[in-house]
Amino acid sequence: MQKTTYETSSTIQQGWLENTRRVPSPHYDQRPDLADISLLVIHYISLPPEQFGGGFVDDFFLGKLDPNIHPYFAEIYQIRVSAHCLIERNGRITQYVNFNERAWHAGLSCFNGREKCNDFAIGIELEGSNEQPFTAQQYEKLAELTQQIMQAYPKITPERIVGHCDISPDRKIDPGQYFDWQHYFALLNAV
Repeated sequence: MQKTTYETSSTIQQGWLENTRRVPSPHYDQRPDLADISLLVIHYISLPPEQFGGGFVDDFFLGKLDPNIHPYFAEIYQIRVSAHCLIERNGRITQYVNFNERAWHAGLSCFNGREKCNDFAIGIELEGSNEQPFTAQQYEKLAELTQQIMQAYPKITPERIVGHCDISPDRKIDPGQYFDWQHYFALLNAV
């Protein structure tokens, strides 16, 4: 049985958020250089598309997505992918991969001329899409989580916080048109 805790106030200890729901994904491996963690990548996800809740993101990151539940799942259920954390619409954070490990979220990617961003990046998924705004709770929790990550991994600075679209521009659009970067950075500065 997997350990599940819920957040009140989190700090990062040995790569894990304390007091936060954990659902360990098998989709990760070792980073080439632990001291190289220096990029934060923001994504969005909804499963099925445009639907929220239901626990399907957990299933996807665990490799347990049932292809018979939804036609879209039949297309993606064999993909091995993960993120370090998910922030749901209500602000609940789930951690899937230890920050010190390499989650599989960026795919083919390049930041400032350097490829394979998974090697040195932390990936945060927001439950959302390119068709609707994110919630106030998500922005608040993302800003708090970002501050905690920046304290634990000081090579991550505001200039090294990007969207998936920035490191994979020919493939990805997330966090999408409704992600309010100005609001997020204002909250980040206020935390």
